[in-house]
Amino acid sequence: MSDWTDMSAAALGRGIGAGQIDPVALTDHYLDAASGHPAGADIYARLTPDRARRLSPLDGVPVSWKDLFDSAGTATEAGTAMLAGRVPAQDAEVLRTATDNGLICLGKTHMSEIAFSGLGVNPVTATPPNRHGGDLAPGGSSSGAAASVALGLAPLAIGSDTGGSVRLPAAWNDLVGFKPTHGALPLDGVVPLVPSFDTVGPLARNVEDAALAFGALGGAAPALDGASIAGARLLICETVALEAVEDGPGAAFEAAAARLAQAGATVDTRPLP
Repeated sequence: MSDWTDMSAAALGRGIGAGQIDPVALTDHYLDAASGHPAGADIYARLTPDRARRLSPLDGVPVSWKDLFDSAGTATEAGTAMLAGRVPAQDAEVLRTATDNGLICLGKTHMSEIAFSGLGVNPVTATPPNRHGGDLAPGGSSSGAAASVALGLAPLAIGSDTGGSVRLPAAWNDLVGFKPTHGALPLDGVVPLVPSFDTVGPLARNVEDAALAFGALGGAAPALDGASIAGARLLICETVALEAVEDGPGAAFEAAAARLAQAGATVDTRPLP
């Protein structure tokens, strides 16, 4: 660390790029040097450690983006030949916000054509694999988003959900899928399916990652430490979705509902014709 003080900015940058220098440790090194130097107070009017250290808890984390989020200078085609060659002039608002919070855009993932399928199959562009292999459909429409996380090609993915397009591929690939409240995140620069239902949401390996991603996209990230569900009211709708459910998923669903009730939530089950 002592030689960092004598290195040029370009050399430090090359060291970070080569993985030889931890950028967080480097910033802390200079903050400590400035605050501890005998002339520090005569040089710095004020230090800004909150701005210097990290833009967000996900600062520097690479993320994949479903190919319906506009990306400046890079094609955004929404899985359809009708939009082939469409290159937006600016980023979608959520992509811009995420970038401002330090998230790194890895690339754009394949999806159901115009997000209009829960299966994730797309004969026009490509059909991503299901993590369980074989001829299994990946789930859609955020199919490539789920595959990128499930197969270790991204630690986190951003998709969209109109009627299940985040939750289905997440479930079929053993991930966490979060559909926020409609309108919680802006849809500016997102290729629409049904604007009154479209919702931006993350696909992640755990709940913490999903919560942090929601915050980095511009939402009010929930505090998970000490969180309580006591007093919440939940409704399980008896619809076609619960008919012919296999034993394993059915038992898991019932166990999850029971845990929510044990945690203090009121869980009702009612028919919804």
